[in-house]
Amino acid sequence: MNGTPSDDCEALIVGAGFSGIYLLHRLREAGIDARLIDAAEAPGGIWYWNCYPGARVDSQVPLYELSLPELWRDWTWRERYPGWRELRAYFRHVCDRLSLWPHMTMGTRMTGAAWEEGGRKWRVTTGSGETITARYLLPCLGFAAKAHVPKLAGLETFAGEWHHTGHWPQEGLSMAGRKVAIIGTGASGVQVAQEAAAEAAHLTVLQRTPILALPMRQKVLTAEQQEREKADYEAIFDARRLTSGGFDVGSVEASALAVDEETRRNLFERQWQAGGLRFWYANFADLLTDERANRHAYDFWRDKTRARIADPALHESLAPSEPPHPFGTKRPSLEQNYYEIFSQRNVSLVDLKQAPIEGIVPEGILTAQGLIECDLIVFATGFDAGSGGLTQMEIRGRDDRSLADAWGDGVAAYLGSAVHGFPNLAYLYGPLSPSGFSNGPTAAEIQGDWLRDFLVKLCDNGLTRFEAEAEAEREWTASVAAIGAMTLFPRAKSWYMGDNIPGKPRQLINYPSVVGYSNIISDVAANGYRGFTLA
Repeated sequence: MNGTPSDDCEALIVGAGFSGIYLLHRLREAGIDARLIDAAEAPGGIWYWNCYPGARVDSQVPLYELSLPELWRDWTWRERYPGWRELRAYFRHVCDRLSLWPHMTMGTRMTGAAWEEGGRKWRVTTGSGETITARYLLPCLGFAAKAHVPKLAGLETFAGEWHHTGHWPQEGLSMAGRKVAIIGTGASGVQVAQEAAAEAAHLTVLQRTPILALPMRQKVLTAEQQEREKADYEAIFDARRLTSGGFDVGSVEASALAVDEETRRNLFERQWQAGGLRFWYANFADLLTDERANRHAYDFWRDKTRARIADPALHESLAPSEPPHPFGTKRPSLEQNYYEIFSQRNVSLVDLKQAPIEGIVPEGILTAQGLIECDLIVFATGFDAGSGGLTQMEIRGRDDRSLADAWGDGVAAYLGSAVHGFPNLAYLYGPLSPSGFSNGPTAAEIQGDWLRDFLVKLCDNGLTRFEAEAEAEREWTASVAAIGAMTLFPRAKSWYMGDNIPGKPRQLINYPSVVGYSNIISDVAANGYRGFTLA
């Protein structure tokens, strides 16, 4: 199925998730000699690496799939929120239908790249020692390509197993009858906890900040039901490009403060019962900009959640009276029975603010309040989001400057895609683009279509070099920060702000509107791709 890397291609795509696969299709469709490499053995991006128990998407289908009719007409899902196995199967289906396999080489990790000004090409090195030259370097690594494992003294002495959720053993492992400790309560922590609670001899969840999780409302789907619904798919796919989050609907154009309590609670209840992320993305317009509006949403969430926590002693730990941060300023996780597991005898909760980890010993985790015995430690500690995947590779641009050095004081990039000093490089679904605020396939298509048109324009005009202008880069970077400052996102310590990585400069790493971003990049194209120096 896999092709062989060319030592000379026009465009080299790195990453076989939604952005990379879609871009490969669009570029080859346009007659551009594009090839793709990925370190994984199979396509799927994050759905190759995230194969931990319970791993599944938090965007419902058909929103979480590509809009090409040749892909959805003969494809059906088993669940409203597919798990990692079904998503891997979907990616195989995509590569089959679009005949992409001959242009893909899996199991090939990019380790570095250097720009050669004389030949106007990138020279890319791989983990196997190969060299690939390409006119355009197009990383599509996603915002979660570098796992973060906190430095804990004594981890090397641990007698059991430990794994980060982003690097789970591909062959899987059993948690049945084991003493499991999960560090972290983000999306992956919640999902693993639900699975471990059902089979572990004992599960200890170590929580630093309570997760404000929303009910998933998972459903089994039938082929007949989906066939009926496919009549509306094209309208759904068109609609998702016109919303802030790339979903089917946007926020309600009203303030939570401008309506009476009954109206407010009715909307809250409607979106709560709809399930998924709708309580986050389809709520009042000022939910993420006004603290008073936000507090109404938090109080509703708290009361709904406390009603499911059997032990009143855990109310303050899991759903505190006062919000730990404004609701929605950390991406809500979806859960199915997370709050119920804490009523089980085999599940314990540890508050790391009261009992911080002091180190790891052979028997388990040593906290300020004593030893937590375990034989499996799960690090659900997230990622060096946005920039980490790009800076962990040795990418050297003009004047031999590395991307890591260029971003040493914070990410700067024009349109959240191109970096001054790095000609002919454009990354997708990364920092200062909508990425973490967007439904993945929506952003993949918007950015992929724009980049295809850009490269076709260059080719048609005999141009072989582009570079983001320094002033355009400064203006875009400043605009993302300015927009972020008008929201409540800076009020929370989160990966949205880079807070989860020690020493990382604090900044909003995502552009907070898909439709706003789409309008801007369309205007850039309509005005001769302003902000770029073309040669």
